[in-house]
Amino acid sequence: MEVDWAAITGHGNEIRELKTLLAEGRLPHALLFTGKAGIGKKLVGQILAAAILCGHENAPCGVCDNCRAMAAGTHPDYYELLPEVRGRSNRIIRIEAIREMQTVVSRSAVQAGRRVVLIDDADTMNEPAANSLLKTLEEPEGQVTFILLAHDRSSLLDTIVSRCMPMSFGTLTVEEMKAELSRRQVPGNLVEKLATLADGSLGQALQLSARGGLELRDDALRFLDQLPELTMTQVWKEAAAMGEMEQEKLSEWVQYFNMLLRDMLLLYADGASPLLYNDDLRAQLAGRLAQFSPEQLFAMLAETREITRRLQANVNLRLQLEGFFIRLKDCC
Repeated sequence: MEVDWAAITGHGNEIRELKTLLAEGRLPHALLFTGKAGIGKKLVGQILAAAILCGHENAPCGVCDNCRAMAAGTHPDYYELLPEVRGRSNRIIRIEAIREMQTVVSRSAVQAGRRVVLIDDADTMNEPAANSLLKTLEEPEGQVTFILLAHDRSSLLDTIVSRCMPMSFGTLTVEEMKAELSRRQVPGNLVEKLATLADGSLGQALQLSARGGLELRDDALRFLDQLPELTMTQVWKEAAAMGEMEQEKLSEWVQYFNMLLRDMLLLYADGASPLLYNDDLRAQLAGRLAQFSPEQLFAMLAETREITRRLQANVNLRLQLEGFFIRLKDCC
């Protein structure tokens, strides 16, 4: 685990604010970091936790026992809570996990004199878990700081949000992304593509590099090309094949499909637009504009947003895809 503020890419204003709160002893007992996945919220939270447990000037110092324990991932006073996956269901934080955390933090701190709890993807808590956490935030026991991470505060109970200091994290710039990808030795021919395609999320760019995300994008482009001519038999075959994907991977495919549609709309408005996600496909997408009118693209985007929402629930992927593909055909 990193224990140095310098390890963070971007977010300079947020880091300065956190450092000031720490130095002045004004850090609240609960913070809520919101922003897109993969932009570094969790890394900021972990380094903030190290600084809280370090306690030295210019914390985290990186050399004390607390910092070394954090770097090794073995600090007894740091507790990290993650969503759980059961079978093919969505990632969820259940009440059992909250209760286990509550038991741990109710005990006296072992080493640092205080505790830090980081709850990743706090917006995946089910209702019982959220209500249980709310009681702890209202009446925390001992010296404990809570750091909640979420994509969007609207997914959390208003009562939880009101008991946290909110801090919104923006996406990284293309230049920040390119510099960090190069530093991580991503092949040079991919750096530009990944930095643009990942929409400000370093985590997404690294996943694309590691998991063949460009292949998913290319498959989404293939599907878009074939869509107007797809027969119902082909629709069933496409849905059956893609229904076997992991839900997370399928969601990525849908995201790339959405990006392609959005880029085509931009090209309709301005063929030289610098805002394309898929700038390396500019000529190919421009050549496909004759296949789809702006009205058709807007209708397909609406369907894509709807399937994105549905995929966040525990659904039958094949049935959802069949309906999605049929509605897309109806838009053409």
